[in-house]
Amino acid sequence: MKALCVFPREFARTLGRGRVLTLLGICFLLAGFAIGQDGSKAGATSPGDPQARNAAAPVGLKDLILEAEQNNPEIAAAERGYGAATHVAPQVSALPDTQVTTQLFSVGSPLPFAGYTNSEFAYIGLGASQEIPYPGKRGLRARVANREADVRHVQIDVMRRTVTDKLKAVYFRLAYLQQTLSVLERNDQLLKDVEQIVESRYRVGQGNQQEVLRAQLQHTKILQEITMHHRDVGQLEAQLKQLLNRSQDTPDIQTEPLAARPISYSVSDLLDLTRKQNPNVQAQQATLAKTESQVELAKKEFRPDFTLQYMYQNTDRKFRDYYMASFSITLPNRGRRKAELAEAQANHDQANKQLEAEVQRRLAEVQDQYVVAQTSTEQLKIYQDGLIPQSDAAFRSALAAYQANRQDFQTLLSSFMDVLNLQLEYQRELADHEIALAHLETLTGVKFQ
Repeated sequence: MKALCVFPREFARTLGRGRVLTLLGICFLLAGFAIGQDGSKAGATSPGDPQARNAAAPVGLKDLILEAEQNNPEIAAAERGYGAATHVAPQVSALPDTQVTTQLFSVGSPLPFAGYTNSEFAYIGLGASQEIPYPGKRGLRARVANREADVRHVQIDVMRRTVTDKLKAVYFRLAYLQQTLSVLERNDQLLKDVEQIVESRYRVGQGNQQEVLRAQLQHTKILQEITMHHRDVGQLEAQLKQLLNRSQDTPDIQTEPLAARPISYSVSDLLDLTRKQNPNVQAQQATLAKTESQVELAKKEFRPDFTLQYMYQNTDRKFRDYYMASFSITLPNRGRRKAELAEAQANHDQANKQLEAEVQRRLAEVQDQYVVAQTSTEQLKIYQDGLIPQSDAAFRSALAAYQANRQDFQTLLSSFMDVLNLQLEYQRELADHEIALAHLETLTGVKFQ
């Protein structure tokens, strides 16, 4: 860098005042560009930056995931739903309510106790009856209820992974915006230096007004982009606080710098893990198991139920008491039972096809996200090893040509903006890469390190 700013005295004397000012300005611009490059590689502002002093401490993604699992109301609602479902089996498997009956039988008059003392047919009766389902029905009803509870239990994991997936995506987008915002701010400051150089050349007659206007236009575009970044950051902060169940007036969250994680699983391994560990697939499997139990119960409903009844009839002391026991059978309506069985079998077939469709849907998502992550890995390597170094070399070449008056300022500015735009594109590609890995973690249950 020092070599670019050192000129022989004889060369300086032969140049005009405007040329010397222009070259000095370019030296300061190049120094600022180098500082910006170092800052973008570090992924954070310098310790002496006021923004760094006022910013909150970065919060890791793992800490936010743990907070969301503990505080998110949707996860809590799913857990409460499972807790409620566990109380259904004892209800449906219990015996029907016992019925207690009191009778008063009068003889010779509708008045109560008429004939009680002079007729052996008048009595006061007390009895009880109990419906008894056919053996096996109560157990099947409990099994159906337990299968439904299993579905609710898997849905807790579905909701947990859904919330975590949303949290990761918002976190990575927010990290991208926070990192690119510092790049834009440095870009804006460098453009101010560029604008001063162009204006100095224009004042001494070595430039034209179009260059001045072009530099001012580019500066305004950067200000617009910074404003849009502030808007997007505010929206993502609101979404993040919602997922964490935080109040919207709490301090904003500062993310950690993004770093590309390697893909440590093959696509075939991820597809196999999806079939085994995906919670949506497991929920459909639990639903299929529930419909299988419903079919068994519908077949068992063709069996009759029973009713057992006993009654004691008390007469006057001079007469003998009566004791009555009865046993009745409830014959099922076979037409209705056949319709119920057909419905249960249709629901089972539907659940089987839904499971097949869910597996195919999740496998397609895994394949899609794997392609995205794999392509992003290659793109990041191209940015790091090719595009960014090449654009940097092109900018330095344009700067040298501009110093020698062999190139116009528009070409120099274009080369400089190529460097900054490629840095922004690299950060965007990095965020897309991490979001794709987050989706794969949700779909397969693996953890990429």
